[in-house]
Amino acid sequence: MTFSRRSALRALGHTALALPFYELLSSSRANAQAARQAKRLIVFYFPDGVLGASAQGQASRWHCTGSETNFTMPDQLAPLTAWKNECLFFRGVTMGGTDSGSHPGGAKKLLTGVDGGDGESVDHFLSRTVGASAPWRHLYLGAMATQNNASGDKFIVYPTAGQTIAPNDNPRQVFQQLFANASVDAGTPNPAVADPRLSIIDNAKSELDSLKSKLGGSEAKKLDLHLEALREVERRVKPMANTPGPSSCASPVIDLSGFTDGQLYDASKFGHILRAQIDLMVTAMACGLTKVGTLQASMHTSELILSRMPGTEMYEPGFDMRSHQASHYGDSHDFMKREVRAYFQQRKWFVEQFAYLLNELKKRPDGDGSMLDSSVILLCTEVCDGNTHLHDDMPFIVAGRAGGRINPGRLIQRQNARHGGLLAALAQSMGAPVQGWGQGNSGPLAGVLS
Repeated sequence: MTFSRRSALRALGHTALALPFYELLSSSRANAQAARQAKRLIVFYFPDGVLGASAQGQASRWHCTGSETNFTMPDQLAPLTAWKNECLFFRGVTMGGTDSGSHPGGAKKLLTGVDGGDGESVDHFLSRTVGASAPWRHLYLGAMATQNNASGDKFIVYPTAGQTIAPNDNPRQVFQQLFANASVDAGTPNPAVADPRLSIIDNAKSELDSLKSKLGGSEAKKLDLHLEALREVERRVKPMANTPGPSSCASPVIDLSGFTDGQLYDASKFGHILRAQIDLMVTAMACGLTKVGTLQASMHTSELILSRMPGTEMYEPGFDMRSHQASHYGDSHDFMKREVRAYFQQRKWFVEQFAYLLNELKKRPDGDGSMLDSSVILLCTEVCDGNTHLHDDMPFIVAGRAGGRINPGRLIQRQNARHGGLLAALAQSMGAPVQGWGQGNSGPLAGVLS
């Protein structure tokens, strides 16, 4: 999808200011509905399952235990400890028996909810319905997800039944596509010039004056207070002479310094690439460019050598431990085995990246809260335990409050409930008028929506 530079600048510069007051011009019923739904959906996928219950009966190192509101998070989820009250955790949710034990079979069902991928994925559906008004309906970003000319069953987005599309693995290319009108080079802050840039508020003055004329006295005062608060923020972040300018929608800054385009499939750079894609996703959504995004970290049966990443606990020069190789760790959680240790460390690292995404959303204000409050985020993989490859007790996690539709900080236990119900709940949290989703058209999973 393309858009003009002029229209993009108007959208980027003004929408963020007008959006908090759009609901003031709507009916009270529309206000209540808008306040009770997610503004955006992000799917975060990682490959090859988790350290679940072992074949010898050892307890899962991923799944929480306890009651709905009084539960314990296991060590594999340690990076989410600070985010416990921002997440929903699940036990017992299944993707069904068809193709159970298969990575490709799991990937096909993951977002479609249908055996064999014989349906549209929920993210794509939302992109063409509730997300259709955004300049980019669907932002599908990968990190080494298309490596070695990956086949179609490696991807998780299905525009139509049985047909996937590939993500874009190149953050620099995505940056240029999203911010073609940016005044900075990707990854390089824009130096302040002698004449400081105009205030975003001043640039939007005519639109804001028009909006204010349509509001009542009390609402107009609220607008004035909001604008004054924004102007105070501008004063604090306005660049001094000869210092880099702050990242903004008109002049975004994404750190792309950790890799070159020739290193997109260099395992040692994987962490830098994934972080750049996360930053791009959050920035694009903060700037109103998209409402629906999917982040795909590698692919199922991944050959990604995570032990080559310096600065991580996985790093072990000379010991090439691939993701899929580590997932076949054996029948027990014997941490004396290198495969078990490596697999545990890899899963934990992916959880750390998910926590980074949540933190970036939390840092961005949105209305009376943050982007995390107004978003819904799904963490997922295509199988449960990596060694058995079964599709039961799937390790899903949902984060965010979806504008009030979701009350996080809970463990939802629904034995043998089809995961299509979870996908239906995510769709409903975005305001999509669906009654169910996937195999059997499962209604929304009980307990997800409030």
